[in-house]
Amino acid sequence: MSQPLTMFIACHRPCPVPAEPCYLPVEAGAALHRAPIPGFTPDNTGDNISCKNEQFCELTALYWAWKNADADDIGLVHYRRYFSDGKWWRPKSARILNAEALTRALEKCDILLPRPRRYWIETNYSHYAHAHHAADLDAVRGILQQRHPAYVAAFDAVMKRTWGHRFNMLVMGREKLDAYCTWLFDVLFALEKTLDVSSYSPYDRRVFGFVAERLLDVWLETNGYPCRELPCVFTEKQNWLRKGGAFLLRKMGIRVR
Repeated sequence: MSQPLTMFIACHRPCPVPAEPCYLPVEAGAALHRAPIPGFTPDNTGDNISCKNEQFCELTALYWAWKNADADDIGLVHYRRYFSDGKWWRPKSARILNAEALTRALEKCDILLPRPRRYWIETNYSHYAHAHHAADLDAVRGILQQRHPAYVAAFDAVMKRTWGHRFNMLVMGREKLDAYCTWLFDVLFALEKTLDVSSYSPYDRRVFGFVAERLLDVWLETNGYPCRELPCVFTEKQNWLRKGGAFLLRKMGIRVR
């Protein structure tokens, strides 16, 4: 019998995780690690792409959940970023949504996403080009033209926007998750065959995770699917001065990692 809701936590090292039973920590990239993380589910069993974790990031956990999990609703979050109740005055761990709150949210809309990130003075395309390699997105558009032409118009529209849903965080019903992952990984595996990342920095080799963040909105818009946006909580300290400085340096053509 399937579980009603499972929230998979993409992790790459031992870390505290919510005690709520719906949360399942997944060791992302387990195939590349010398020893398993005790108590975490490795993503290198069954049908998996665990060995691609250095390029696909948390998507190896998403792929594993898609192919191997038995749940009616499936979510993906991060070891330090969760869907939240938005009550900033509460301790961070207390803000993380439990199964009851997530289930209530799904009753109103069967796709849950983090609130969008807004760049204001950057488009999705220019922001990516300043932070990574514009050729990545150009290659994606070519793949869509060849394999999924119905998605090109939405891709162009999304690239011109100044906001987008990020982090590859989501909660979806099984049917929609299957449709999304079937499309997403078809595009990403085609991109993998197209791109030469041998000269990329270790950071930029995570290209497939970065590209997937931009493709989610393309899939939503093309299919006309509504979503409900939820606040997130970042459970570790955030250096906003460093992040803001890196943003300004990228605008000047200087990349900072």
